[in-house]
Amino acid sequence: MTAQIFMKFVAEAGLPEGVLNLLHGAGSLSGHLLVSDPRISTVSFTGGTATGKLIGQSCNQNLTRVSLELGGKNAFVVSDEANLEEAVKWCVLSAFSNAGQRCAAGSRVYVFEAVYEKFKTLLIAKIKTLKVGADNDSDFGPVINQRQYKSIIDAFEILKSENAVFLTGGHHAEGSQLKNGFFIAPTLVENVGPNSKLNDKELFGPVTFLYKVKDIHEAIEKTNQSSYGLTSAIHTKNIDQALLFAQHVKTGVVNVNIGTFGSEAHVPFGGFKDSGNGSREPGTEAVDFYSELKVVSMLLRSELV
Repeated sequence: MTAQIFMKFVAEAGLPEGVLNLLHGAGSLSGHLLVSDPRISTVSFTGGTATGKLIGQSCNQNLTRVSLELGGKNAFVVSDEANLEEAVKWCVLSAFSNAGQRCAAGSRVYVFEAVYEKFKTLLIAKIKTLKVGADNDSDFGPVINQRQYKSIIDAFEILKSENAVFLTGGHHAEGSQLKNGFFIAPTLVENVGPNSKLNDKELFGPVTFLYKVKDIHEAIEKTNQSSYGLTSAIHTKNIDQALLFAQHVKTGVVNVNIGTFGSEAHVPFGGFKDSGNGSREPGTEAVDFYSELKVVSMLLRSELV
């Protein structure tokens, strides 16, 4: 309905009919017909990696230009030189705003061992203040549908079987008004084993994993172990540390002393590896993607024409 309301505003604003069209339908039917049609010259997709790969395959059949902005398992790094109170604030926003349902959500938190216990205590205290619900003063609401809700609950069972430690959450959000909705409590998980298949799985919910690292070099190594490479963030007062991190992490967006999200409209957004195919949305790079490049050469000397 949000999309339909937007279309109504666009029509009232005077955009000519047919310039912008809204089509509802399952991706396997409507989406497939669109991206495989040779009359379509350009496709831009934002969504899951598996679906993006299928779209890319369909577009390749017709050499259709395609931009894929896909998933993420984004790292949030806290240095021993960070302002821990600010780091906690941004960590919570990265992990739980929009119920974690954003490609740039901070779903892996790496904390230097020197400040690990202090940061963990502050983070748990902050998470416990979050309000889940559909009211205007709620910090976040439900996940999008029952299928996604079940997927996250199933992930909790896997983590429990692997002896991971739930520092907060790991269950349906508490409250009588929330019992019939797809509300999940903000979940912080510790001791996720190195061989857990969930280390590199995008859960797309209010869930984040907490890890201890020795120093900046291990933080960079762990950040780069993911098959995704969309965004990352580091909190530190040391500019050299921040620049070292920014240079060596394999992510399309690197933020310093803010969250894993928050790229502005003039900034190109996109990622590496399973997070995209190298194209970028917003910024001037997006103009390049949506434009056809044509070279025109003319010989105008009259004696040669």
